[in-house]
Amino acid sequence: MTKLPFHIPEGKKVILFDGVCNLCNSSVNQVIKRDKNNVFLFIALQSKTGQKILDHLKIDTLETDSIILFDPKKGHYIKSEAVLKITKEFSGFWKLLQIFTIFPTSFNNVFYDFIAKNRYKWYGKKESCMIPTPELKAKFLD
Repeated sequence: MTKLPFHIPEGKKVILFDGVCNLCNSSVNQVIKRDKNNVFLFIALQSKTGQKILDHLKIDTLETDSIILFDPKKGHYIKSEAVLKITKEFSGFWKLLQIFTIFPTSFNNVFYDFIAKNRYKWYGKKESCMIPTPELKAKFLD
């Protein structure tokens, strides 16, 4: 595996998200709340480090502008596949979402894309990316 042009602590997975999307920011807060094993770090797609990661992964945000999960040991996942990989780390009710892994990713992405396409209209948009509180700063990459 090639050396990364940015630092990700050992054992961490990175969730790249649309930093101006209210739904995405709310989802990040939900992941933080349920991340009992402290697996995830977060970075806005619009940030400098987010752009470095996107460049490294050769991802065009015109095609994928919402959630991306980057596991330095395994690769990256986008859209519904990223959501299912993230929720796999949770306990309780969230484990039930794994039922969707029986369907092809293209099928799951139809629903994902519908929500992603309408997320600004339904949930709104911020003028700038969220700034984490001092307590949550350690969960975000710079």
